[in-house]
Amino acid sequence: MKNAIRNLAVPALLSFAVLSSPAWAQQAATAPAAPASNATHTMHHAQKRADAVEQRISDLHTQLKITDAQSKQWDAFAQTMRDNAKKAADAFRDRAQKLPTMNADEAMKSYAALTQLHAENMQKLSSAMSDLYAVLSTDQKQTADAMYRNNGPKEHKAMHKHKAAAPAAAGSSAAPASN
Repeated sequence: MKNAIRNLAVPALLSFAVLSSPAWAQQAATAPAAPASNATHTMHHAQKRADAVEQRISDLHTQLKITDAQSKQWDAFAQTMRDNAKKAADAFRDRAQKLPTMNADEAMKSYAALTQLHAENMQKLSSAMSDLYAVLSTDQKQTADAMYRNNGPKEHKAMHKHKAAAPAAAGSSAAPASN
């Protein structure tokens, strides 16, 4: 059970970090030159994060081959991903705005709050995944298991290359999978 949660949490944590950290770091490093410019900049990054979440949801839906009968659980899982991403982005943006004036104690507390938010988001995502996983077919479960194992980047890419090469070898015109 502990490994299953870790195996689900690691990819989600990496996604959270990848989607949130660049925007947070850039916002923290950039002093707002003008309110309109900063607002446009923030909206642009928020849209990029939302687009990345939607792309991830779309990719998962395709890879797992979600059926109409599984749509209720899938929709709940996807909405949890969207909600978590928004909460995280809002929290990182809020911290980035306040960080320049925080003292060490406040900075540590704000980081602890981000960590707590991440833990709460992972609990919600884990629960939604449990509901979805319960309605997946055996083949879908095998796909999900492979997707959420804690494989290193080389193993993950090799797995996708192998899957993409098999249809091509059989005479299919399928394009290689991309990450």
